[in-house]
Amino acid sequence: MSERCEVVPDWVHVTHVESSEFREVYGFAGGGHGSVNLEGIRLRPKDRPSQTLIVYMHPASTLQLLPLPRAMVERGAHVLCAGSRYARNDTPLIMEKVLLDLGAYIRHAREIWGYERVVLAGWSGGGSLSLFYQSQAERPTITRTPAGDPVDIPGAKLIAADAMLLQAAHISRAVMLRDWIDPSVRDENNPDDRDPALDLYDPRNPNQPPYSADFIQRFQAAQLARVRRRTAWVKETLEQLKARGGNEKERGFVTHRTMADPRFLDAALEPNDRTIGQCYLGHPETVNSGPVGLARFSTLRAWLSQWSIDDTNAEGERCAAGVTVPLLAIENTADDAVPQSHMGRLFNAAGSRDKKLTAIKGATHYYVGQPALLNEAVTTSLTWLAARGLGEYEQASGYGPQASGLGC
Repeated sequence: MSERCEVVPDWVHVTHVESSEFREVYGFAGGGHGSVNLEGIRLRPKDRPSQTLIVYMHPASTLQLLPLPRAMVERGAHVLCAGSRYARNDTPLIMEKVLLDLGAYIRHAREIWGYERVVLAGWSGGGSLSLFYQSQAERPTITRTPAGDPVDIPGAKLIAADAMLLQAAHISRAVMLRDWIDPSVRDENNPDDRDPALDLYDPRNPNQPPYSADFIQRFQAAQLARVRRRTAWVKETLEQLKARGGNEKERGFVTHRTMADPRFLDAALEPNDRTIGQCYLGHPETVNSGPVGLARFSTLRAWLSQWSIDDTNAEGERCAAGVTVPLLAIENTADDAVPQSHMGRLFNAAGSRDKKLTAIKGATHYYVGQPALLNEAVTTSLTWLAARGLGEYEQASGYGPQASGLGC
């Protein structure tokens, strides 16, 4: 049984020019001073050069601590875990500006580091980001954000990736919010004012799992209605600020209770191997009422860009249709975050002629305590890439029962 490659981390600083009317993020990261400063971690296997770089980026998270990117490096891949200007704070996040950040990293990889090929790896929320980026790199069209602010995507001359990996990826942040938001909330300023008949966690609710088709239809309609009411308020407030013509440019707000997906409580809905009564953040009811959740804190512009189902440009299925490069989509069948149908929908929507959809049986979102399944995901990804001339990687290297062959 072979040894895994030693992982060598390098801190990366990338900057690109951008001026903004006001500061969006605290400190020196944002464009208020004429440039954007970005931080990432490049992970390389010791003494193993490569002409291919695999880039992981999430709109609001940093991914270097996750098992999957590091496991890819331990098998011989060069990986960049790229942080956006909104790293660990999606409150003001503008998806169009994240594209510019990702584009700066890829240009750095090509022109400074000298990589000949770049693969975009979209894990979780990075999936829709990667599809958004690649579709705009192949055919740039966006010149304004959903709030109407100028953003010159064509002028950025984004460099397209050579292939894409979608690993446990969801369709978009807006789709997830629409499907997870709690429709029982009647007053946005008082989260305790709720309709018991739409509250999944209220024991007085006569609708209990397994839910009827009629209840699910009413529940989903109420979810969409709540998102749209919130969006209407956002647009009205933003227009009021603009009409005043003063120095107040933006506003932050709270949206309570955004983790109420019936799929977390009913195994009959999109059945797979997930654990019922749990989600990737813990108990769904606790998450629903807690401080950590989708869109819990947002600015007006950020809501329109990433959370509004009717306004976001980063809707994964729509973006996937504009992608032509080879694409591998991996579904985790016990995923406790991404709904079962999302990977198949993204795969079917992709415009790539060379595309493949596969599943890792029993894998959860993070592969916690699942070394053999993590190894399977890595082997599947690297074998697919190698077959397309996108790197030479080691065979399975001792993670589990499929281990065989060479080491670093």
